[in-house]
Amino acid sequence: MKKVVLLGTFDTKGHEYQFLKEVIESQGVKTLLVDAGTNSPLIKADVSNEEVAKAEGVNLADLQASKDRGASVQTMMKGAKKVVTKLYDEGKVSGIIALGGSGGTSIATYVMQALPVGVPKIMVSTVAAGNVSPYVGVKDIMMLYSIVDVSGLNNILKDILTNAGLAIAGIVKNRKEHKDEASKPLIAATMFGVTTPCITKAREYLESKGYEVVVFHATGAGGKSMESLIASGYFQGVLDITTTEWCDELVGGVLSAGPTRLDAAALHQIPQVVSVGALDMVNFGPMDTVPKEFKDRNLYVHNATVTLMRTTVEENRKLGQILAEKLNQSAKGKTIVMLPLKGVSAIDAPNMPFYGPKEDEVLFHEIRTNLKDNVILEEYDLNINDDEFAIKAADNLIKLMNQK
Repeated sequence: MKKVVLLGTFDTKGHEYQFLKEVIESQGVKTLLVDAGTNSPLIKADVSNEEVAKAEGVNLADLQASKDRGASVQTMMKGAKKVVTKLYDEGKVSGIIALGGSGGTSIATYVMQALPVGVPKIMVSTVAAGNVSPYVGVKDIMMLYSIVDVSGLNNILKDILTNAGLAIAGIVKNRKEHKDEASKPLIAATMFGVTTPCITKAREYLESKGYEVVVFHATGAGGKSMESLIASGYFQGVLDITTTEWCDELVGGVLSAGPTRLDAAALHQIPQVVSVGALDMVNFGPMDTVPKEFKDRNLYVHNATVTLMRTTVEENRKLGQILAEKLNQSAKGKTIVMLPLKGVSAIDAPNMPFYGPKEDEVLFHEIRTNLKDNVILEEYDLNINDDEFAIKAADNLIKLMNQK
């Protein structure tokens, strides 16, 4: 029988976990307690801390004797990951919930990130009101702010834990699998506000041909999530029209997806059509947050919270080289690069604020020069948002996916 895993440090938060366990089981949902603490637990676990340490090849007594908190946390974190993923592979996990401060949150979310997307994951945490990106990563972890420290069962914490327990129980009881043998082939696509017309048209066209399109917003986290899911084998094809996150990675904007962006499809030989969408812009927050060294650049207020900066000739030179280098990792015949010679975004067009024929031509030149023969290059006298470009991109991807 599948159960909800309660993962935590039962040496310091055992009573709080016992309360949470009772809430969940009051809803007719079974639980499985996994102890990632290093000292004597306050409640009995189904998987003891000795077993968790042993999963990482460490004797718990030796770990306790070392009195090295950092090493202890790392050991229990890795051991817990092995224990929980093994339980999941055996079909025994229907969800996971945890509670804690920064240490407990680090341990539990490390384990949660190892579970597939779709497995319910709730983290009740004292740090959930701040920047949670290191804890969430690219997985669907729900962070619930505990309001008070997880230290003693006061009425406020009881309310929070009751909500969390009822939430995970409700999800598990009512969750339905959406995947079946008749599922449509999945395609990943990247979109930004300034490439929306292209992706919308391409998505509608692909859907009319029997494909399901999953669109990722190219905001850094979106690109990271897509790369992770591609590597996990979710998609049969990738329509990576909007590669703008590389601008932020190169120049220092706020929406970088990191240096591995554009790796997954190439390295896993997933058919992909790639373009240069929104490589005309770097993203910052409100105007007063733009770094001083960029104050004299071509800046455009996209909205109250987003300021865009036009990329320069030299930046486009480097971007072209980076894209070519990344795409050259592809197997022969798996990647088509499409260049829209009349503009890479909605605001890179005549009479628009980021119109830059010189910048674009340098970008195109570097891609042409540096791409290897294993990558197919096509050029169109169109703007990236023209319907013809979108349809051609979709057709190209269908062609790649249908190749034997």
